[in-house]
Amino acid sequence: MSNPEATRIQLRMSNRPAALEGITILDFSTVGPATRCARILADYGARVIKVGVPPKKMGLQTQPAFWSYSANRGLEQVRIDLKAPEGKAAFLALAKGADVVIESYRPGVMKKLGLSYEELKGLNSRIIVCSTSGFGQDGPGSLQAGHDINYLAVGGYMHTSNRRADGGPPIPGATVADSAAGGMHAALAIFAALMRREKTGEGEYLDVCVAEGVLWLTSLYVDQYLATGDSPGPGHDVLTGRYACYDIYGCSDGKWLAVGAIEGHFYANLCKALGCEKWVESQYDDAVQDQIRTDFAAAIAKRPRDAWAGELAPANTCVAPVYAIDELVEDPQFQARGIFTEAVHPEHGTFRQVAPAFAGMDRPDGPVEVPDWSKTNTDDLLAEAGVAPDEIRRMRDDGIIG
Repeated sequence: MSNPEATRIQLRMSNRPAALEGITILDFSTVGPATRCARILADYGARVIKVGVPPKKMGLQTQPAFWSYSANRGLEQVRIDLKAPEGKAAFLALAKGADVVIESYRPGVMKKLGLSYEELKGLNSRIIVCSTSGFGQDGPGSLQAGHDINYLAVGGYMHTSNRRADGGPPIPGATVADSAAGGMHAALAIFAALMRREKTGEGEYLDVCVAEGVLWLTSLYVDQYLATGDSPGPGHDVLTGRYACYDIYGCSDGKWLAVGAIEGHFYANLCKALGCEKWVESQYDDAVQDQIRTDFAAAIAKRPRDAWAGELAPANTCVAPVYAIDELVEDPQFQARGIFTEAVHPEHGTFRQVAPAFAGMDRPDGPVEVPDWSKTNTDDLLAEAGVAPDEIRRMRDDGIIG
C-alpha cells in the first residue's frame, strides 16, 4: 500500500536546484557500499527508489535498524518479486523511465534475472547500471564473499595500520571500505557517467570494485613500493607512526589526544607548549624518537584531555581530542555548522541524525520527516510507470508485489 509519510522530501536551504534534481535511481541494495552510494545520491537531490523483495520473501533480505542510513530520509520503495514474470515486467516499467540502476548482487545474478545491462539498455539506451561488488565482476576472486574487513585486508589498509598488542592489525572503527572505497567510489562514478551521458546521449555500465577502491586509498604506499621497491608497513613513515610528532597520547583522565604536528612550525609550537623545547630540532631524528615520545607522553599525562585540547588546538599545534561518539555530537564546531538535524519517524518519534554532510548538499532548516519502512510506495510508483490498476491489484493479491 502507499505510504503518505514516505513522500519524497526535497532538502533545501535555498531556491537553487539540487545537483541531481530530475535524476531517478533504482537501488536494489539494503546495506553496504551500494546503500551508502544511494544515500549520497539522494542527499544530492536524486529521486531514489529502493527495490526490495515482497513480504513473503523479506526473511531472505537484511533489514537494517530504522535509524540506519539516515532512516531512509527522502527515499521511496517498491517491493517486487523479480523472479515472477509479472514482477520482472513491473520492474522493467520502472527501469524504462529511470536514469540509474544500482545493484550489489554477486556477479552474474542480474543476468540470471534477465536484468543485465545489455537487457536494460535495450529498453532504455540512456540507463546507467552500477554494479558494486567486493572484488569486481571478473577475475579469479570475483565470486568471493566478503565484508568491509576483508576488503581493507586485501587492499593494504590493514597492513599499514599500527599493530595491536598481539602484533595483529587493528579492527577499524569505521566501515572505511563500505563508505569510502565503495559508496563514495560508486557515487563518483555515477556522477561521471551522468556527465558523459550529457555528451554522448548514451548510458553505460559501471563495475565498482570495493577492494580496488581500498587499494586506491592506500595508493601512496602502493606507488612507493612500485616506484622504489620499499615495502611500507606500520611505522615506516610519518603517517604510520614512525615519529613522535604524529601519534596518540593518553591524558590524566584516561582520555586521548591526537597529535598531527607534521610541519616544523607546528611541531615547534607543540614542543614549547609541552615544555619539551629541547626536542625542537630533532623532529625527524630516528635516533631519539623513543625519548621524544616518552617526554611527550609524560607531559600530556599530567592534565585532562579537554584542558590540553582547549589550550593546544588554538595554538597552531595540530592537536585534537579523540572523541567518543556521545562527545562528538555535542562538539560546538559541528553544532555551528549544522551537521546534525532532527528526524521525525511515524513510530519512533523525534531523534537526531547526521544531516546531508558533503559540500554542495542542502542541509534542512527544520525537522525532516522519515518514512515508516514497513509501508511502501509500490502501487503509486507502478501506476506512475504505466502499470494498469487491475494488474497492480492482481500482483498484490498473488504476493508478487508488496
